Amino acid sequence: MEPLRTVAGRAYPLGRPDVDTDTILPAAYLKTITRTGLARGAFEALRRTPGNVFDDPAFAGAPILIAGANFGCGSSREHAAWALLDLGIRAVIAPSFADLFASNAFKNGIVTVELSQPSVDRLTAVARGGTLRVDLETMTVTSSTSDAFAFTMDPFRRESLLLGRDEIALTLGSEAAIARHEASGVVEPIVAL
Repeated sequence: MEPLRTVAGRAYPLGRPDVDTDTILPAAYLKTITRTGLARGAFEALRRTPGNVFDDPAFAGAPILIAGANFGCGSSREHAAWALLDLGIRAVIAPSFADLFASNAFKNGIVTVELSQPSVDRLTAVARGGTLRVDLETMTVTSSTSDAFAFTMDPFRRESLLLGRDEIALTLGSEAAIARHEASGVVEPIVAL
């Protein structure tokens, strides 16, 4: 996982609540085990609507998505997070997220920022013509129109994103302790608290 300190640029002003994982990536695209090429199926149903934000050249390559409440509800498919990454999205701002989606997003290096509905509404309006910046070090979302919204995040997730440390890297960080345990011949598992 790449370290993530800031995500800045244009943002897709989706704003819609209850976007489920099937809307993010339909089941027809779940046959792959690779993480690339999924952007072509991302938000397929929404893209059928003329004038949608995903096919608007003004937002092409935007690294931020602004959504409504309960983003990522539905199934636990990790492919939804993979599709967002393949679309170039590294941060999603919404009033709330489904827990499984937020977990999958974190594990794939996507920052999920929860802000109040009025804050999300303001950023959605700003995103139509301006830019946003999500800063994990200062825990703020700022806009090109001088808005600034503080957010909170689980400290473990924040540190892991800042350091680019996923579960594999975390385990490898304990490699010496694991090797000592294996060499000791003790059969009880290591329990780290």
